[in-house]
Amino acid sequence: MDLNAKIPDGPIEGKWDRHRFEMKLVNPANKRKYNIIVVGTGLAGASAAASLAELGYNVDCFCFQDSPRRAHSIAAQGGINAAKNYQNDGDSIYRLFYDTVKGGDFRAREANVYRLAQISVNIIDQCVAQGVPFAREYGGLLSNRSFGGAQVSRTFYARGQTGQQLLLGAYQALERQIGLGKVKMYARHEMLDLVVIDGVARGIITRNLVTGETRGWVGDAVVLATGGYGNVFYLSTNAKGSNVTASYRAHKRGAGFANPCFTQIHPTCIPVSGDYQSKLTLMSESLRNDGRVWVPKQKGDVRRPEQIPEDERDYYLERRYPSFGNLVPRDVASRAAKAVCDEGRGVGPSKMAVFLDFGDAVRRLGQNVVADRYGNLFEMYERITGEDPYKTPMRIFPAVHYTMGGLWVDYNLMSTIPGLHVLGEANFSDHGANRLGASALMQGLADGYFIIPYTIGNYLAQAKLPKITVDHPEVQRSLAGVRAQTSRLLGIKGRTTVDEFHRELGLVMWDYCGMGRTAEGLKVALQRIPDIRARFWSDVAVPGGNEEVNQWLEKAGRVADFLEFGELMCLDALERNESCGGHFREEFQTPDGEALRDDANYSHAAVWEYTGEGSAPRLHKESLEFKNVKLATRSYA
Repeated sequence: MDLNAKIPDGPIEGKWDRHRFEMKLVNPANKRKYNIIVVGTGLAGASAAASLAELGYNVDCFCFQDSPRRAHSIAAQGGINAAKNYQNDGDSIYRLFYDTVKGGDFRAREANVYRLAQISVNIIDQCVAQGVPFAREYGGLLSNRSFGGAQVSRTFYARGQTGQQLLLGAYQALERQIGLGKVKMYARHEMLDLVVIDGVARGIITRNLVTGETRGWVGDAVVLATGGYGNVFYLSTNAKGSNVTASYRAHKRGAGFANPCFTQIHPTCIPVSGDYQSKLTLMSESLRNDGRVWVPKQKGDVRRPEQIPEDERDYYLERRYPSFGNLVPRDVASRAAKAVCDEGRGVGPSKMAVFLDFGDAVRRLGQNVVADRYGNLFEMYERITGEDPYKTPMRIFPAVHYTMGGLWVDYNLMSTIPGLHVLGEANFSDHGANRLGASALMQGLADGYFIIPYTIGNYLAQAKLPKITVDHPEVQRSLAGVRAQTSRLLGIKGRTTVDEFHRELGLVMWDYCGMGRTAEGLKVALQRIPDIRARFWSDVAVPGGNEEVNQWLEKAGRVADFLEFGELMCLDALERNESCGGHFREEFQTPDGEALRDDANYSHAAVWEYTGEGSAPRLHKESLEFKNVKLATRSYA
């Protein structure tokens, strides 16, 4: 497996500009001859499809939702980072670059991160031009707020619905191209395989989720923008449909999977309330701007929060990390919350929660100002819990959120399979071992609007791509494999529901590969997951048939992939004998409970190669070099 990252030479500040000049171009008339397949219509996919069509390429775009604008990007709340320095508080492209590398615990590729910081300033201008209604100051200037892992205010936002507004901007651009006929949109189509011909990605296999029709599609390049895999844990903040299938099946066709164990635990989620729950609800990290996190100083204190006097409260983040306080990065805040709950100082019925208190903010700013900043989030919290957060503190606890691991890509966002480009959360490239808040939207739009339009042209201008049709033997072979798996799932006729298997897997993953991991626990997981998988393939109940809407069949295919992918995650976590970011191996921590990296042995991206069913995956390593940021122990004190 070739892991040539293709990082351009020269100073980091000029790499992207120089690379853009040196890349091969496709002239405007020739762009009309190429067909590009884009899978996914979140921020990365919609922006890529719209931008590529605007350039003149023909685009086939696919999503499994009933509309492109139902992509999970719409759920993002807090904001999008950009190094505009509107607040004149010391921000810069280099500072955003540094914060991102440090926040990722020095496990990201420097060149990609610097490019992301550079492009961030253009993203805001693009979105404003599209009409995205960012919050503004009284004088009309765009407003900024602070976010975790930074000491400057660089986050642009639209109340607590930033992802929705950004996606509507990208969706409008996409719809324009659909109207012009440059994009053909296929909603309710799920990608179930990647077609690789002569070592090059040339198409996909999809199932129509309404009719059950399975068919192949061919093109000159494939772009995957299918999001992350947090639902391997069953309970997460992700939409229920979010899955790993597209990425994992591309992995089985030869795409390297990088750092699968790097998953992010978000510190501000509504706590689990019972076994009946199928997902968790995120409360935006932006709430940590004005909310203060605390627990009682005394164990087992069951008084209502307003009955606990100030001197009996432990504002533990402010105490432990005075420089950043409540705005420490997500992994740090999450572990700190778990620690105080493990001490017996958790609150609420489960005792697995901490308070997020807006009392000071309401007194300082007034309820109207707080409502203007966070009103929809407060309303959502009240509807779910029945409690008014203006009057009583929210109860929050960490939950699975984003995944930093993904398919390996080079500087051009191309995977180890030529022609397969991977964007947004589906790739591994920018966030290291922990993503800073408000950076997911930034990466998705940077990849789609500003990077892939250049790099895919460079690929097409040099690739020798013979004309193929859906009758090609490799397309038919992939099609037959997908249909065989569908028949196999429908033919089991077992007694255990898909959700029961998914929940069992999720519990194993959370217990042994969640916030805390040990070699012993990971070995337990690696014994249990194959057993769950074997029982799944002998006893799963998939009612109904194929030629109809069948959500049990959809779920079964996705859980089948999770049952394989979960094992890869645990193997990756077991191999990485260090703690970094969201990967916290309990054997490797400092005396005060912080992550303890091993730069001498693990300053690399771990890239796994699929070697066949029943065979152990093969590990490859991309060494990470830090020439512009000095390796150091992260400190937020």
